[in-house]
Amino acid sequence: MNFALTDEQQMIVDTVRLFVETEIYPHENEVERTGHVPPELGQEIARKCKEIGFFGCNFPEEVGGAGLDHTSFTLVERELGRGSMALTVFFGRPSGILMACEGEQREKYLLPAVSGEKFDALAMTEPDAGSDVRGMKCFARKDGDDWVVNGTKHFISHANIADFVIVFIATGEEDTPRGKKKLITCFLVDRGTPGFEIRDGYNSVSHRGYKNCILNFDECRLPSSQILGEVHKGFDIANDWLYATRLTVAATSVGRARRAFDHALNYAAERKQFGKPIGANQGVSFKLADMITEIDAADLLTLSAAWRLDQGLPSNREIASAKVYATEMLARVTDEAIQIFGGMGLMDDLPLARFWRDARVERIWDGTSEIQRHIISRDLLRPLGA
Repeated sequence: MNFALTDEQQMIVDTVRLFVETEIYPHENEVERTGHVPPELGQEIARKCKEIGFFGCNFPEEVGGAGLDHTSFTLVERELGRGSMALTVFFGRPSGILMACEGEQREKYLLPAVSGEKFDALAMTEPDAGSDVRGMKCFARKDGDDWVVNGTKHFISHANIADFVIVFIATGEEDTPRGKKKLITCFLVDRGTPGFEIRDGYNSVSHRGYKNCILNFDECRLPSSQILGEVHKGFDIANDWLYATRLTVAATSVGRARRAFDHALNYAAERKQFGKPIGANQGVSFKLADMITEIDAADLLTLSAAWRLDQGLPSNREIASAKVYATEMLARVTDEAIQIFGGMGLMDDLPLARFWRDARVERIWDGTSEIQRHIISRDLLRPLGA
């Protein structure tokens, strides 16, 4: 086993970390205060990302990406996790689902997304269909060569800046041992399509400035050419996306936890009470020891899961383990960092309160902690017939 980064991977880490520190950190407080990213700032971040050759780095070279493997891309996400999501979203990483584009779809969606000419968003969740995705009510009926869509999606991340949305929609039903379940088809829907509306979503305590949106479909007519993949086979391409996004959540949680830890460590070494640094007291030093142990464990778990993907090994359980452990670790580390700072930890002068609030959503989106534990336990028990 070799746990060392290659020279190329170390260069990736150093480059992305410097980018986050110089291009993201300076704008975080203003975004936190206003809950808004000026369009020109987002465009500038995207432009600089292209200059250093990282836009679309999660895509293969033959379509214009940097061709990073899963492990290297996980390192990119880990370093981006140190910064505000409202800003790092412009460090373009289009949805990997777009590799399913065929024919004219490649020229219209895939290639512009990888080059940064267009931004995509992905829509699956509905008000009554969160973890139970196949319970979705947004439905498309066949009408000649077209599909007519009605329904609502919500909690759709950064759809406010998207030129098009990758939407999962029910297109039929099938009988299963648990009753009827929806058949799902994936569609590519352009902003401005008649009958399709993107509007502001809810105000969130986590990741201010990183917008969630509501999508409304009212007799929205889509030609069959807008189907990504095959009719009723939406889950076939969704599964690969779910692997990637859960690994991303784990990686960004590790990055954010390390930034919170650095604040706590430096403060513990500098802050004096009763004539000595507070880090000299076991009540603080043991917290630091536990924090770094958990961070390192989450880091290794996440990179190990990414490595398994690169080797073509089964990795569903390992990715679920990384996601649930890293996100719950982040909650504990940010809480302890605030405890070390005391009252100052909750003040706007420091980013710790933001990290603490941001950490809460990580255990919910891209599959709740409960769903991850279900995946893990099912993987363990099914081979035993349980």
